[in-house]
Amino acid sequence: MKEEVIDGIKYKLPESLSDFQKKMYVHLINWKWKNITREEGIYTKKVKGIIREEKYDAILPESGHTKYPLIYPPILSDLLLHKEIFPFKLHQHFNHMVSSQAANVNLFLPILLNPQVNEILHEIKSDFKSLASDQLYKGFRIEYWDGNSSVEKGLLGDHSARWGTDSDIAIAYYNKANELSLWLIEHKLTEKEFTQCGGSQSDNRNHKIHLCEKSFSDILMNKKLCYYHDVRKFNYWNITEANKSFFVNFKIEGPCPFKGGMNQLWRNQLLGFALENEGVYKNVSFFVVHHPGNKELGDSIQNYKDLIGNNPKFSVLTSSDIIHTAIKSGDDKLVEWINWYKELYNI
Repeated sequence: MKEEVIDGIKYKLPESLSDFQKKMYVHLINWKWKNITREEGIYTKKVKGIIREEKYDAILPESGHTKYPLIYPPILSDLLLHKEIFPFKLHQHFNHMVSSQAANVNLFLPILLNPQVNEILHEIKSDFKSLASDQLYKGFRIEYWDGNSSVEKGLLGDHSARWGTDSDIAIAYYNKANELSLWLIEHKLTEKEFTQCGGSQSDNRNHKIHLCEKSFSDILMNKKLCYYHDVRKFNYWNITEANKSFFVNFKIEGPCPFKGGMNQLWRNQLLGFALENEGVYKNVSFFVVHHPGNKELGDSIQNYKDLIGNNPKFSVLTSSDIIHTAIKSGDDKLVEWINWYKELYNI
């Protein structure tokens, strides 16, 4: 943590923020001070076995957590009911002003719960006909994966009470052919990168056997080269092999393409393939939605697009694209939400 004076005001900020991140932190802290509280929040971390507490302006104090002050008030009751029916983990930084999880809820639920949802989402996704409101929770599910308990491993075989692949939100819908389909969405606010491969960094990885420097082709021929496949028994490479043609531009040479930021994109896409193979959803597509000012994710997104040959099963939108489409409805409740959202997230 460092204290920095910006425009004559002192802020307690994390170190190593990009210009965009610092701009968003300052804006969101100012919003917090104006609309919630000036009280600092505490971040607890362990350094060399010693637990330390640091105070940050961007974290909400624990006294206000149960009130969900970052959530748009009209959607709070649905969020809590959804969480009761389909339990999901609140992220470690959910009560942080830059929480992508909170921003994701604030972006999509006002639309999904609005009577004009079909008209709005059709403008965003061309094959969208109508929300399958009888599926999931009123047609959507937050932190979606294909199970609903801590003992299930899921179709990717990677789920536990603490970890596993999921999408920030999934939307069930009927397409123009009246086929039940699913739209998986990963939402990012200020993150510099997508989640990278944890297997490559695992202390249990055998560096003589699990060779991350091997290529896509090498690993497909011998999946035990991947720690996740060999030790954790995850289904990533089995599903990749079954859908090899999707990754049309993989390089014959070079290290595993999924060690860096493309790892999270890959796993979400694999979840889509597994769901299609299961047969409940005819078509499953995957989108990334990010803040329009966040350019940090661009390299991983472009590399992934290149890898899959710009396949339309993967697309990218900004939160501005979403709200600019929603505002066309002219709905008073949506206009009120949009004004709130734009002020909060500096759009």
